[in-house]
Amino acid sequence: MKAIHSFRLGSAPLFVKLFTALSCCTLILFVILSIGGIIQAKRVTSPISSMKGLTATVSSNFFLDMIALEMPRLKSDEENTTFSKTKVGHFLFEFVTNINPSDPKTLLAREVPGMAHEKIVVLRKGSHDGAVALPADYTPSKEVLESPPRQQTNPEPPKDDPNATPSVPNDTVPDPEPDTTEPPKNTTNGKSKVFIYHSHNRESWVPELEGVTELDQAYDSSINITLVGKRMADRLQELGIGTTHSATDYQTKEQDFNYNYSYKYSKKTVQEAFATNPELDYFLDVHRDSQTRDLTTVNINGVDYAQLYFIIGLKNPNWKQNEEFANEILKRLDEKYPGISRGIYAKDGTTGNGEYNQSISPRSLVVEIGGPENTLEETNRTADVLAEVLAEIFWEAEKVDAPASSGQQVVTK
Repeated sequence: MKAIHSFRLGSAPLFVKLFTALSCCTLILFVILSIGGIIQAKRVTSPISSMKGLTATVSSNFFLDMIALEMPRLKSDEENTTFSKTKVGHFLFEFVTNINPSDPKTLLAREVPGMAHEKIVVLRKGSHDGAVALPADYTPSKEVLESPPRQQTNPEPPKDDPNATPSVPNDTVPDPEPDTTEPPKNTTNGKSKVFIYHSHNRESWVPELEGVTELDQAYDSSINITLVGKRMADRLQELGIGTTHSATDYQTKEQDFNYNYSYKYSKKTVQEAFATNPELDYFLDVHRDSQTRDLTTVNINGVDYAQLYFIIGLKNPNWKQNEEFANEILKRLDEKYPGISRGIYAKDGTTGNGEYNQSISPRSLVVEIGGPENTLEETNRTADVLAEVLAEIFWEAEKVDAPASSGQQVVTK
């Protein structure tokens, strides 16, 4: 007993020392982890690790279904509920494997070159009803890119067409009617403020190309997205905003052209434009998406419009400013044309560019209008709407004066 008693007394200081040491180590560990967490929170600007992208991707029905779990009378159709066995299994499978069971392309994306996607985050859900349709952008095959120009399905009637307007001899050409178009109330006084270009300039539409039936064949050297960019530029000019448009065909301009380097090529276009005109402030890279018609079209008051969305590059350290600009545009678009927006998406450059020339200005955006199954007319309608909203934002941001010698207003800074 005496020996045991002495052992316990002698061991007490040792236990105290061990307990104190372990406590200190634990405290130090927690302090290090806390400091690391603070540093990471300050350095990470990407929203990928946040819940913002997740909550934006679910529809309003998701939240109704959650309430219905406690209020069964709220939902009567069990098969259509978000929490049915089929839908829950679908969601969990895609969440764990990053493969969408409804889209076989996602299964091949990791193995087939050109099909891999960048990490996409939803920054703002579109104004349309239904599930989120993520951006789709697949590299066209070499055969498609090198195919000869195709004829437009609805071309202008030829001169010898009996239904065409008859020509008038030069000596009897009537005097042109006077231009009654009113000059714009505001004008940039000849200064270009907007630059529109196209990194994927040959993106086209199946309904506009003769002999084309497949979505991945909708590329053409003449009937393409540059026509929409020109339409936007013309409309902005009509609204008094000096606009420069580039319809550069990179496939013919760049030696050893590689479609995967499209943004590298267009970056030179942007830099050259800015070097020539440092007063450029708005930069729009206009594309068309690759989703099917049901995911890229909206009917508003009986008229079909190509839906649009914006892409924000997270490799741009100031991407939040570009997002704010995109948000302002979509807010106004949604007020005037509910359902025309598919939202704002961010890409981190995991497998692609991730910057998209957006570091040059906080008002630089990638805009995707419609898809390969839309028509040029539907896409142009949306381009007109976008131009009008951009003009509103531009003139509200500018200080204008009215010179005494002119009925127009010019920008002064």
